Amino acid sequence: MTTRREFLSGMAAAGLAAQPVFRERAIRSLFRANVIAGDRAPHALADDESYWAEIQRAFDSDRTMINLNNGGCSPTPSHVLEAMIRDLRFSNELPVEHMWRVLEPRIESVRRDLAREFGCDPEEMAITRNASEANEIMIFGLDLKRGDEVVITNQNYGRMITSWEQRARREGIVVKQISFKVPPPSDDYLVDRFREAITSRTKVIEVTHITNLTGQIMPVRRIVDIARPLGIQVFIDGAHAFAHFPFKRDDLGADYYGTSLHKWLLAPVGTGFLYVRKEKQKNLWPLMAAAATQDTDIRKYEEIGTHPAANHNAISAALAFHRGIGVERKAARLRYLRDRWAKRLLAESSRIAVLTPLDDRQAGAIALFNVEGIDSVKLGAWLLGQHRIVNTPIIHPEFRGIRITPNVYTTLDEIDLFADKVLDAVKKGIPA
Repeated sequence: MTTRREFLSGMAAAGLAAQPVFRERAIRSLFRANVIAGDRAPHALADDESYWAEIQRAFDSDRTMINLNNGGCSPTPSHVLEAMIRDLRFSNELPVEHMWRVLEPRIESVRRDLAREFGCDPEEMAITRNASEANEIMIFGLDLKRGDEVVITNQNYGRMITSWEQRARREGIVVKQISFKVPPPSDDYLVDRFREAITSRTKVIEVTHITNLTGQIMPVRRIVDIARPLGIQVFIDGAHAFAHFPFKRDDLGADYYGTSLHKWLLAPVGTGFLYVRKEKQKNLWPLMAAAATQDTDIRKYEEIGTHPAANHNAISAALAFHRGIGVERKAARLRYLRDRWAKRLLAESSRIAVLTPLDDRQAGAIALFNVEGIDSVKLGAWLLGQHRIVNTPIIHPEFRGIRITPNVYTTLDEIDLFADKVLDAVKKGIPA
């Protein structure tokens, strides 16, 4: 059995125990969970409610509602929120001194911690406010000329599509949107859809690591491998991927990567990061002006004017909590929760379709379903209005459904109640 001393020693080795904001309650909860886990493999722990009950205690969640829209943004563990509030109060006492001179330099520790988790050099890691900001730095930062082509999919995040379309209107670049089936028949099929869109004028491919619509994990490395020999830059929108399932920078072969941290890392709202490989930084402009001396300095992407240090400093506390669980355990639990509702619905009604592949390689926590004969928007409104189940209706030109996204604090009772109500709707219908 793991002792408290051994547990704290392990945290120290991971760089976690020195976190002054990692409050005793959070350490006790993780310690108890770690004792319960023992040496069991992540998949063997996925359905152990005694372990996950300890993790759930780290959150002050509103249990009068069932939140199955953690893909938008997730609540942060209580100790992470307290760390941010503490720094906000300290800042407010004397902002020009406490915020700028005391707290702001600590961003370098955050940069170091995130870089280690992602698998890159700290000089390639910029702290942003969200994935949209990180991705728009990529989209607007690369020099392109009239007629140059950019390949995206019509399942890319809407704000990113809008950003590319603005460049097309303003500068005359050509944005090519490709379509793909949901669920796709294979990774080969997805790679071929990108390959077929490439021409001699293609300069950029922007690909989502995991789509926000169906939760499809894309074969990013294979797309990078076909693009790089052709001199095509690949921008990876990882908004829903980082801290969701295991991967490192080198698994993707990434030169550019943007993500939000208020989703799966459980950091405060308004946190994200941008990774740019060192040799790519000189030719990628920041959104806000930076001096010429910063051409190869990753910090040029953080030049956004005055901003609260408290938000980004609390990232390290969220990262410590994430490592305390372990990304493999976390991913196994999230997929277990997905399968618990999705496979049950498929087994109990032939009218239900799940548009997300239910295998670990192609999906994580996010999955999309629809019910034949019931409008998804109306079903979503009924689940929320009558049963207090927060969900995300998705309306796309080529498909529609309801996106369900649990997180580590979601209980089995909540998952089962959601499935019960969907099956009630299938059997009895919903009020007009």
